[in-house]
Amino acid sequence: MANLAFGIDLGTGNIKIYNSIDDTILNEKNMIAIQNRDTLFAYGDSAFDMYEKAPGNIHVSYPLINGVIADIKNMQTVLKCFVNDLTKGRYSGADYYISVPTDVTEVEKRSFYDLVRDADVKAKKIMVVEKAIADGLGFDIDVKNSQGILVVDIGFATTEISILSLGGIVLSKLIKVGGQKFDDAIRGAVRKEFNLMIGEKTAERVKISLAELEEASANAIVYGRDIVTGLPVEREIPTYLVDQALREHFDTIIDNIKVILERTPPELAADIYRHGIYLTGGSARTSHLGELISKGTNLKVNLASNSADSVACGLARVIKDDTYKSVAYSIQGMTK
Repeated sequence: MANLAFGIDLGTGNIKIYNSIDDTILNEKNMIAIQNRDTLFAYGDSAFDMYEKAPGNIHVSYPLINGVIADIKNMQTVLKCFVNDLTKGRYSGADYYISVPTDVTEVEKRSFYDLVRDADVKAKKIMVVEKAIADGLGFDIDVKNSQGILVVDIGFATTEISILSLGGIVLSKLIKVGGQKFDDAIRGAVRKEFNLMIGEKTAERVKISLAELEEASANAIVYGRDIVTGLPVEREIPTYLVDQALREHFDTIIDNIKVILERTPPELAADIYRHGIYLTGGSARTSHLGELISKGTNLKVNLASNSADSVACGLARVIKDDTYKSVAYSIQGMTK
């Protein structure tokens, strides 16, 4: 394990860790369950299973909010637990490559470095890679050439829109719209139309199955609590209602892509016109999103085959290929 390295993509919804030991990517929910305020009860997918179901003495939460670390102590616990799982507790130290959003404050970026440094994971070296650069590498694009690349990463809580060229980021914009807002929109529409309260996990399942339901011309079956009677009920939700609920947030993403395109230098804009938009992120496969972005921008949309893991795949390329080592930098002095 002399050359042990981990590539870490801390997502608000999911944590993805590339593991150089066996060249695999772990992808689990970025959640933690704490019992009686100070006892670790569960983490990852196990904690997510308890979400919206746990008793009062078990607090289940996301350590990240809107792409930045909100609870560094719990995030350190989650990271340490996953690293221990991956190495079975037998490792003497490792190099860590961690992705960070571009359009956040320097203090927020620093917190990602501090997280790994203080998590007791025996970090030999901590390097930072801009998330959009890792996304580009995850698409198997040579991000170090002079070609203009437009990457749109639609995550759980945020969407990051970036223009890449020559191994750097020319423009970047982070907006607080993502899969969580999509789920909230579905919950709001169901409440308004059917007087029915449904949970976040139910809304997420409807969102994920939307394309399949439309193909089968079937309605979504949901279970929740009737607001009027207070009793648990089952309802059929038409897919057109879900489409309408999501459209506002889709339009927000499209409008912000247009804002970035309007600020793009002409030569880079020409490259983007030729190659199109590279769409990735855990929520990128939401039904109709890609086609609406294409229609709204008049650009081809290239959807990542590994959209949920593209950042981790990019970090793996940085770890394995010396050609891209230069896109990683140390954040200790806050200089690239």
